[in-house]
Amino acid sequence: MRVSIKSAGAQGQGVNSVGEMCARGLKRAGHHMFGYREYMSLIKGGLSSYQLDISEKHIESTQRELDILVCFNNYAIPEYMQELKEGGILLHMTPQWKFTEEDQKFIDEKKINVLYLPSEDILGKLNSRPILGNILVTSVVWQLLGRNTENLKDLVREQFGHKGEKILNLNFTCIDEGVAFREAEAKDLHVELPKPDPARKDDLLVTGSDAMGMGMVHAGCRLFAGYPMTPASPLLSYLAAKQNETGMVIKQAEDEITAAQMVSGAMLMGTRAATGTSGGGFDLMTETMSLNGIMENPSVFVLAQRQGPSTGLPTWTGQGDLHLAVGSAHGEFPRLVVGVSDSQDCFDLMPEVFNFAEEYQLPAVIITDKHAAEGLFMQEPYDLTKAEIRRGKLVTDPAELAKLKGTDRYDPQAEDGVSPRWLPGAKADTFCSQGDEHNADGTVDETGPNAILQMEKRMKKMEAMKKVLPEPELYGEQSPEVLLVSWGSNKGAILDCLPELKGKVGYLHYSYLWPLRTEKFEQLAGKAKKVILIESNYQGQLGRLLKQECGMDCSEKILKYDGRPFFYDELLSLLTPHV
Repeated sequence: MRVSIKSAGAQGQGVNSVGEMCARGLKRAGHHMFGYREYMSLIKGGLSSYQLDISEKHIESTQRELDILVCFNNYAIPEYMQELKEGGILLHMTPQWKFTEEDQKFIDEKKINVLYLPSEDILGKLNSRPILGNILVTSVVWQLLGRNTENLKDLVREQFGHKGEKILNLNFTCIDEGVAFREAEAKDLHVELPKPDPARKDDLLVTGSDAMGMGMVHAGCRLFAGYPMTPASPLLSYLAAKQNETGMVIKQAEDEITAAQMVSGAMLMGTRAATGTSGGGFDLMTETMSLNGIMENPSVFVLAQRQGPSTGLPTWTGQGDLHLAVGSAHGEFPRLVVGVSDSQDCFDLMPEVFNFAEEYQLPAVIITDKHAAEGLFMQEPYDLTKAEIRRGKLVTDPAELAKLKGTDRYDPQAEDGVSPRWLPGAKADTFCSQGDEHNADGTVDETGPNAILQMEKRMKKMEAMKKVLPEPELYGEQSPEVLLVSWGSNKGAILDCLPELKGKVGYLHYSYLWPLRTEKFEQLAGKAKKVILIESNYQGQLGRLLKQECGMDCSEKILKYDGRPFFYDELLSLLTPHV
């Protein structure tokens, strides 16, 4: 059972506030939820929406059908009205609105309950500012959900109590007006919520960006440098808001090139550091990424995907940058690419990314997308004891430093290609760290034999790392006849669909995307009757990498590239004929 509430209107109208406040209140009652945002690349105007899906079990996806649609302006009504379920509620604030003949037919056939809330008149009567209309609307929705009015007032007190009694009382008056409206206009109208789970009432309510930020703190990251770019900006904003608590250095650089260079320098000096951006910004960072490849300098880049190419759909989601992460930057050098999917692994994978970057002395890319970065997740409190910090062959002991020779730094005979690493200024022999091809102590050496030795030294690290990377995780049927394969935020919709699919269906989820381990895929795909690739891009980029690495192709593909994520009910309808 799912209940879905969407508020929609122009950017700047406070569309998100209805969903966010309902989310906080419903979470405290133990309801399972997932929040999803859509917005245009405009500061004000355009059309945006905030959807909250409520279920009797843990969910990490949204659906297309709605129980309640709240329209702040007249543009939202025709845009979203057709998404209402039979018996759904349309609450709008546009006076004298006239439905088209087609829309009226839909209302009649679906038995849609239409409520006009005269918010301007009510606020005018109270001599209140338009911004308080958000509380008025929230109050009406709260009543339609059968929630306790005092609980809503408690939420408002927490959020606005610091503004003084006068403001607080105005908010309370708006809540009371919402109660009165519902009593007068829709007394018997009610949406039944799924049964709550009291065990989840103390869960965290976080976005993927919040979770990634907490994971970076937990990983020992001490510096984050970035330049704002949707959908990477929320990570920068979260870390900046927490810097006084964490003691991290947060720097908004003048551009993405500078941000990458700052992180490169910090990592060279031994500080765990990271940067984050979206596709266009990542393009600018790749020169520094290649520099770190030849210097064998650990570095961490967050690539937050949106739909391209170029500016493309800058505030929408997609998975078109996997090949970019795997193949970007000039020349050949080892790298790690890890994809996050939800609030759990946004946190859990951060320490491991830093660990692998330092252990194998290479650039690492954490690839996320707008849906994961801005989705609102119910998250059990994180286990803060299981992560560890591994810094590989970083030498800090004075006695060991004294034994080092400059030629140890890039020794081509190093086991698995990983040499000892020590910090500039340490009491040890010196080496040169720079971007030209070099010999064992970093001195420029353009001879052919040396170039071969150093390339082979660096690339040995890929095979060594590949052996220890975790395999993809299999969900559902362990000997599937139908094998689903995917990565990133698609995981939420797929796992939500899995219990509804008939037959022996399993889902193989990839978190570690490069170097790519294919043993488990080959084993399962070789026995399955069908292998279905699910991706939010046009080319099926993970499928192409799998075929490149092991020669096996996915027999069927479900691909989406309209900037929207896979919706639960949409994906279920696409999968059902195949299983």
